[in-house]
Amino acid sequence: MQTKKTKSTKSLKEKPRIEKIKAVFTGETIFSNKKEAFTLYQQSRFGEAIEGKIFYSLPEALYLLEKGRIELTEGKKKINFEKIMEKIKALDSRIVTKYAVFKDMRNRGYIVKTALKFGAEFRVYNKGQKPGEEHAKWILYPVKESDILTWHEFSAKNRVAHSTRKNLLIGIVDEE
Repeated sequence: MQTKKTKSTKSLKEKPRIEKIKAVFTGETIFSNKKEAFTLYQQSRFGEAIEGKIFYSLPEALYLLEKGRIELTEGKKKINFEKIMEKIKALDSRIVTKYAVFKDMRNRGYIVKTALKFGAEFRVYNKGQKPGEEHAKWILYPVKESDILTWHEFSAKNRVAHSTRKNLLIGIVDEE
């Protein structure tokens, strides 16, 4: 005996369509003032809420774009992942390394935020922690495996971690 699939049965198995967040690239910053951006911020802590807008770090925006969660425009033109990566490389020559480390940590479920005020690239929160409500556990320095890190530089990074009461984490990206 064969059964027919009805529309209602089919629709129960489909994933609900997630509305893409419309975000704007202004040459150096990426932000959104859309409701979906605030919802994602509340759920997953992507971005930073400032004066009625959610501002994304460059790695955050790349991650969300690659995952299909945001739609990015510059002026009236849509920008895809490759195009924005080119533009960001002009601003930050180390973005490929930073993004690889950011992406790996986010894929593992950690919350990753910028850490410039700590003298590091990122601060990392344990799974389930919320920035602003709890303290980061690590400061994270992304490096390529071909980068040379002297003992003096390592010691300086370790001193920063110690003085900020965080653990030092060095994210090493292989050449592949």
